[in-house]
Amino acid sequence: MCTFDAPIARCEAMHQMVLLDETRKECACEHGCPPGQECPLAACFAHQSGLYEAHPEVGPHGQPRAGAAVH
Repeated sequence: MCTFDAPIARCEAMHQMVLLDETRKECACEHGCPPGQECPLAACFAHQSGLYEAHPEVGPHGQPRAGAAVH
């Protein structure tokens, strides 16, 4: 069983649920927001994406990075 406890919100501009533990730029890229679109959740996003910076041993998609020590 997996527990996922990230903050989420509904983006009314894109009509999708979005994760708020990423940066606004990451969210815009992930959800295909057009350049210059006003973001209704702009103040809600993390200032720094937490997972990869806090855990350098974790690569894309949650896979361990090559050469990282696995506990």
